[in-house]
Amino acid sequence: QVQLVESGGGLVQAGGSLRLSCVAPGSIFRVSNMGWYRQAPGKQRELVATMPKFRSTNYADAVKGRFTISRDNAKNTLYLQMNSLKPEDTAVYYCKAEGLSDYWGQGTQVTVSS
Repeated sequence: QVQLVESGGGLVQAGGSLRLSCVAPGSIFRVSNMGWYRQAPGKQRELVATMPKFRSTNYADAVKGRFTISRDNAKNTLYLQMNSLKPEDTAVYYCKAEGLSDYWGQGTQVTVSS
């Protein structure tokens, strides 16, 4: 069973920063388009940022200029640097690998207090 493992979530005050990490098996990470999604209580899961292998990065309008997605191919790790956090960023954040099959991580909770 393929496992994507997220970490780095937590409780932070508005205006603060967090960095999320997602470690994937190398066989998946090397061939996949990677992305971060989030789901707030009572809402649908939504795209936060994606980093396709052969296209430019893509961000949701709500996070542009505040969040940065990056990947370390040597460590098979995807990152999401989140700055200037707002209470509306509160959600469970999921890592996704898109390829011949799609794989999701278990999610990491991010809570931003006002």
